[in-house]
Amino acid sequence: MDLHGRHIILGSASPRRRELLAGLGIDFTVDTGNTFTEVYSRDTPHMDIPKLMSEGKSLGFHRPLKEDEILITSDTMVLCGDQVLGKPRDRQDASEMLHLLSGRSHQVVSAVTLRSPGHMETASDTATVWFRDLTEEEIDHYIDTCRPFDKAGAYGIQEWIGYIGITRIEGSYFNIMGLPVHLVYNMLLNF
Repeated sequence: MDLHGRHIILGSASPRRRELLAGLGIDFTVDTGNTFTEVYSRDTPHMDIPKLMSEGKSLGFHRPLKEDEILITSDTMVLCGDQVLGKPRDRQDASEMLHLLSGRSHQVVSAVTLRSPGHMETASDTATVWFRDLTEEEIDHYIDTCRPFDKAGAYGIQEWIGYIGITRIEGSYFNIMGLPVHLVYNMLLNF
């Protein structure tokens, strides 16, 4: 992909997002300096939350962007019924989330924001994930071995729980991992 001399900055500390962006074969740097606080109003429509968070992370970047820079930020949310599941606070919170997801479907919504001086664009993608019924032992094993405290919904599709528990997905696997790279690629082509 010809970026016409533009430098890409990934504004995320997520190792999964770094891995997925690297898969596009583009050069980028990681800079996580940010002043944004991830909060939203209780009356915010659920599907708008990732967009608001992604744009907030972009606008909260710690310095002005140079003319030849494009900043990429992202946010992922798990929505189970009408409950928004962020990153678990602790082991108990992770266990409660996985029990809620067990035996049912949920949605994973990821938003991506690209910004350069004078231009900002955000797009989002939604995937649906189905878990089989998970046993108490499976949930405990997963939490103890994978420690999913940095993941929305307390799980990573690419980890053990995904191997044994996910029976079906509808949508982008990479969106569920946390970065809809197909959107990033198309957004960069048109940016």
